[in-house]
Amino acid sequence: MKFNLVKFVHVYYKPMDDKIFVGRLALNNRKLFFEYDASFIETGLNLSPFKLPLKSGVIAGDDFTFDGLFGVFNDSLPDGWGRLLLDRALIKHNINPGSLSVLDRLCFVGSGGMGALIYEPEAEHAPNIPHESLDEIAEEIAEFQEHDDDKYVEDLLSLGGSSAGVRPKVLMHLDDEHWLIKFPSHLDPKDIGAIEYAYHLMAGDAGLELPKAKLFPARKGLGFFGSARFDKTDNSRVHMHTISGLLHADHRTPSLDYEMIMKATMHLTKDMKESEKQYRGCVFNVLSHNRDDHSKNFSFLMDPKGVWKVSPSYDLTFSSGPSGEHCSMVMGEGKNPGINQLLELAKISNIKKSDALKIIDEVKSSVAKWSDFAKDAGVATSSSKLIDSAITKIIKENF
Repeated sequence: MKFNLVKFVHVYYKPMDDKIFVGRLALNNRKLFFEYDASFIETGLNLSPFKLPLKSGVIAGDDFTFDGLFGVFNDSLPDGWGRLLLDRALIKHNINPGSLSVLDRLCFVGSGGMGALIYEPEAEHAPNIPHESLDEIAEEIAEFQEHDDDKYVEDLLSLGGSSAGVRPKVLMHLDDEHWLIKFPSHLDPKDIGAIEYAYHLMAGDAGLELPKAKLFPARKGLGFFGSARFDKTDNSRVHMHTISGLLHADHRTPSLDYEMIMKATMHLTKDMKESEKQYRGCVFNVLSHNRDDHSKNFSFLMDPKGVWKVSPSYDLTFSSGPSGEHCSMVMGEGKNPGINQLLELAKISNIKKSDALKIIDEVKSSVAKWSDFAKDAGVATSSSKLIDSAITKIIKENF
């Protein structure tokens, strides 16, 4: 592994085969600057309308939410599992992770990140090692986590080093599709994959727009949850922007209310159907006890013509959240949001009360069938009963 510390990074947008030069990132006296290329300004494509609007001239990174990096580029950086792997690989090669700037880390992402942005010069990557099965990868992850063994760290880095989130995961091309496949962390219940798959089934029944997903079989346990990537196919890539990056909202600290999420959705998409899609996701998170609804778990997709829409829902699973509260509040309520807060949210979002009540009833009907979805996915009885009790309590007390 070799790193040449950089002062400049070229950013490209690559929705298809040809890449389009976006502009230059520069680091000077510990401060970041960006300048759009004149030819990209002519395209009219606004990759980050709120915090990095399309305009000429040098733009200084004066917001230090992401160490001065603009949110649209911070979305490309791995956190959690991906950052841990990179830092451990650096240490293995006697490189201090603290010596790398955010530009150096973007160079490691290179062309392998989520979405349609790529960064040059691209840092050297370890070659991918063929694996016989997902079980082999799971064993490497277990060795790394349980025994603090860095023998496989570069292999794991090559598989999932650009991904975000705490849980171990890999990006793979299987069965002619691009997949993001998750593996249990040492803190997860053994049936975590089955639980997330059951939530996927439940969310689909509740009317949420979802990527294709499956439970990949495993020699041990109930399987590995995988979802098809909605930002990438064999022929194209889609620009993706999280609410975190769009609003410069740090996902590590609860900082949002769904009111802001809904307002950003309408401002960006200018489409009531997209707002209703976002609202349905909020209702599902509340009713299904998914309280890990932080700012990186909401994304938007931009097509090649610059039209934005809400991405399919992802990272849906049972979660107690920080101190038992939602990461994103609902009209100021984080502990026990209910129908009153959801109707108030609908009102400020210009969603008719009758439409909001219909969405709430549809989602409530689906989450009330949790036990059926859990059975179909093979969730352990103890986990199923715990989640059923939590959902029943929410419906009984707040709806």
